Amino acid sequence: MLIKPPNDIPLSELTPREVFERRRCFLRLAAGSAAVLATPASLAAEKLVASVRSPFSTDEAPTPYRHITGYNNFVEFGTDKEDPAERAYRLRTSPWTITLEGLVRKPRTIDIDDILRLAALEDRVYRHRCVEGWSMVVPWVGLPLATLLKQVEPLGNAKYIELVSVVQPDTQPGVRRQILDWPYTEALRLDEAMHPLTIAAVGLYGEVMPKQNGAPIRLVVPWKYGFKSAKSIVKIRFTELPPATTWNKLQPDEYGFYANVNPEVSHPRWSQSRERRLGDFFKRPTQLFNGYADQVGQLYTGMDLRKYY
Repeated sequence: MLIKPPNDIPLSELTPREVFERRRCFLRLAAGSAAVLATPASLAAEKLVASVRSPFSTDEAPTPYRHITGYNNFVEFGTDKEDPAERAYRLRTSPWTITLEGLVRKPRTIDIDDILRLAALEDRVYRHRCVEGWSMVVPWVGLPLATLLKQVEPLGNAKYIELVSVVQPDTQPGVRRQILDWPYTEALRLDEAMHPLTIAAVGLYGEVMPKQNGAPIRLVVPWKYGFKSAKSIVKIRFTELPPATTWNKLQPDEYGFYANVNPEVSHPRWSQSRERRLGDFFKRPTQLFNGYADQVGQLYTGMDLRKYY
């Protein structure tokens, strides 16, 4: 074990107390019963890591933890890929609630601890491929987003959801600059949001979600480019019409509403036919819908995927 003097430890390596306590809470909730709650934290962690794999999980080896947590897009903390890992420790993640509103029968605000309990009941690990100019395989811990959305009983005229990320100017240096129109917003069609591949992720690699990856809860839509997967979500609004989304508003010719992974549709400034897995030297061919065509292709039957990119 390497022990550093306190003055030699960068702030970015310190675990805030709220994260430490949230991790203990997460492990307890994941244990699933009063009997297991009495077991040592190490045994609870072992159970969490050994959670049942989702039937949608890939068999590919997961990307190393250091790559998943050290190379991110989270522009609220800066535009360089290393900025989130260096700066996100300031993000306040407790207390945390998500408001579900709009075209629903039972609007409500849900505490993150209640969402963690739902995730513990699901007891699933999702190992999904993710693409965002580069690619990775992430062992997410979470629950189907549909489980959360059904809590508020969407009305028949609800066709879309809008997801709103947190704005904390005192902890997010990017927010203090007009890089984007804050808050960061993303959106899905309701049938996309209800698909079992779409998850509300609350952790990865058997731990609570690192702040730079979107703590305490984020969206994961593995057949779409990464910018669709909103981080640090505080609000979900159900609408009848397609909501405006951050990147689509800023650069509609580069970032479409759907953002489905399609190797035949190039970004105006680069090809998307090949991708580089983090940690690899060589590129590999990009797959339609990021390899999930059999699972989600039917959502887009009859659509021109070049027009609706």
